[in-house]
Amino acid sequence: MSAKIRKNDIVMVLAGKDRGRQGKVKEVLPSAGRVLIEGINIVKRHSKPRSAMQQGGILEIEASIHLSNVSFICNTCGKSTRIGFKTLDNGTKVRFCKKCREVVD
Repeated sequence: MSAKIRKNDIVMVLAGKDRGRQGKVKEVLPSAGRVLIEGINIVKRHSKPRSAMQQGGILEIEASIHLSNVSFICNTCGKSTRIGFKTLDNGTKVRFCKKCREVVD
């Protein structure tokens, strides 16, 4: 499930407060089935100062989103699409866009 969306892919958010926004995948968490996207799902965390040097306050950080709530954006057709896998003639397994049938990798 997580192999379909990888780091540095452009995805669109399908559900939640950032629905319709696009961003680049920073990190994929396959064990949790979640992704971290640049500039999407910003949450506020209240932190205490832990030492004399560290300052406390309200931090804005990016939270992860479940994989089912994001959709891949194809590089060639530019549309939100699903990802398929196929094996090329030389034996390599690649991802392809289900709408335009172009190879993504």
